[in-house]
Amino acid sequence: MTATLDALDVTPEPAPTGSIQPKMVGRNVDVFYGDKQALFDVSLEVPENHVTALIGPSGCGKSTFLRCLNRMNDVIEICRVTGDLTLDGHDIYDPAIDVVELRARVGMVFQKPNPFPKSIFDNVAYGPQIHGMAQASTDLEEIVVTSLKRAGLFEEVKDRLKEPGTGLSGGQQQRLCIARAIAVNPEVILMDEPCSALDPIATARIEELIDELKTKFTIVIVTHSMQQAARVSQKTAFFHLGILVEEGQTETIFTNPSDQRTQDYITGRFG
Repeated sequence: MTATLDALDVTPEPAPTGSIQPKMVGRNVDVFYGDKQALFDVSLEVPENHVTALIGPSGCGKSTFLRCLNRMNDVIEICRVTGDLTLDGHDIYDPAIDVVELRARVGMVFQKPNPFPKSIFDNVAYGPQIHGMAQASTDLEEIVVTSLKRAGLFEEVKDRLKEPGTGLSGGQQQRLCIARAIAVNPEVILMDEPCSALDPIATARIEELIDELKTKFTIVIVTHSMQQAARVSQKTAFFHLGILVEEGQTETIFTNPSDQRTQDYITGRFG
C-alpha cells in the first residue's frame, strides 16, 4: 500500500531560525554500492526557491547525493541509502511512499538530453497524461504550451509541435527535457550536469532559464563548472571523496571558504 507524502502523519521539521525555509533536508546520509561506501554522513539543507549547486571533482559523490533526492538510486540493486531525507519535513524513504508520486514532485534533468522518440508535443504531454492531470485535450494543450513557454522553447517550435523531439538541436533538446520535467508541476527540479554536452550559446540560454525557473521551483544542480555554479546558484556545497566538505552562500564559498580543501579546489590546485 502506498501513500502520498502529505498523507503521512509526520510533523514537518521547523525551519532554522532566521533562515529560508528548507524544501529538502538530508541528515547523516550514507550511501553504499555493495561494500563500497560512496557518501559519508552528509547533512545538507536545500532552500526553497533557490538554486543549490553541488560542486567537486569527478567521483566525489555529488551526483550520488542528487540521485538520493528523488530515489533514483533505488534502481541500482546494490545501492543502499541510510540516514534521513525529507521533502517538506516528510521522510521520502518511508516504505509507504509512492515513488512515482515522489518523482513527479522532484523532477530530474539529465546530463545528456534524452527526448523520447515522440513528437515535441507528446514529449511534454507524456507526464501529464500518465498522472491524469488533463481531463480534456484542451487542458493538455494548455499544459504543453505553458511548459514550453516556461522552458523558453515555445516560440522556436510552435509551428512544428508534431515533429520529432529528436530533430531539435542539442540545446533545444535539453530545454525540451526541462519542459517535460516541469509539465507535471514539480516542486523541485534536479539537474545533473545539464550543460556539459552543450555549446556556450546553448549553455547561456539554459543558465538564463535556471534563473527564471527558481521563482517557481527549487533547483539543485550538479556542475563541474565552478563559473556556472557562481553564476546560477545562491547556495553551493563542495563534495570531496564522498564527504560534504563545506556548504554555504555561493559568494562566501567562492570568496572566503573556511576549509583549505575548498580553497584548493576553487583555485585549481586539484580537481
